[in-house]
Amino acid sequence: MSSNYEYKGVITEKELKQVFFGAISMEHTWNYERMMNDGYLYAMLPALKKIYPDPEDFKEACKRHLEFFNTTPHVITLPLGISVAMEEKRAQDMENFDTASISNVKTAIMGPLAGIGDSFFWGTLRILATGVGTSLALQGNILGPILFLLIFNVPAFVMRYLLVFAGYKFGSDFITSAEESGVMDLISKAASILGLTVAGAMTAEMVYLTVPVAIGSGESATTVQSIIDGIIPGLLPLLLTGFVYMLLNKKAKPLAIMFAMMAICVVCAYFGILA
Repeated sequence: MSSNYEYKGVITEKELKQVFFGAISMEHTWNYERMMNDGYLYAMLPALKKIYPDPEDFKEACKRHLEFFNTTPHVITLPLGISVAMEEKRAQDMENFDTASISNVKTAIMGPLAGIGDSFFWGTLRILATGVGTSLALQGNILGPILFLLIFNVPAFVMRYLLVFAGYKFGSDFITSAEESGVMDLISKAASILGLTVAGAMTAEMVYLTVPVAIGSGESATTVQSIIDGIIPGLLPLLLTGFVYMLLNKKAKPLAIMFAMMAICVVCAYFGILA
């Protein structure tokens, strides 16, 4: 795939291969605050150094990729390739290129990619590899663990390698076409809306907060949570997320917020206020 593509910017096949190798350590740099952000930036460094020779522009680009990001690690090179292409385009036209679109595109695709990647690699390929490896291992065959590792990792690494070039080619061609047709601003706005939608869906799905306190007695009793759900479903997770976001904007330490929330939740759960 890479040899058939004509590189028209500063990025070449060499930098994309370095991005691929850098992405291998993605799972080793995972953290609870921003998930894969450190690994994402680490994989991007070879390309960013080539794209931005000016130290200040390089630092700005690095900060841009330290934001929250999380998806299936085996498909991480697709958004990496797209990010490289967008950063390259941005460097060619710094005055007019909307840098927010880089973050918006990452946010918009990480959810769908995670769904596809988890289903195939964790839900299908891993099960298949485990079945083959376990059946042989139970017979005392040394090929059991070997085949397990090969069946899972060979397709995973091949996919990672191909996707970094596919992502770069898609990002480069797509941005060029969008700029020529004059719809780049519309695409940036659409990506921003989609990114906010994904963030909202993640809040509703991943933030769990209920108030089981009952009001009344007997069959007429109801809970505070049912009343809140009758007004606005998901209101409490939304308010909690907004409150944490406000604290982060005021430079509160993420770990301090996490430990404080853990302590409050334990106390409230003990007294039956939260569930």
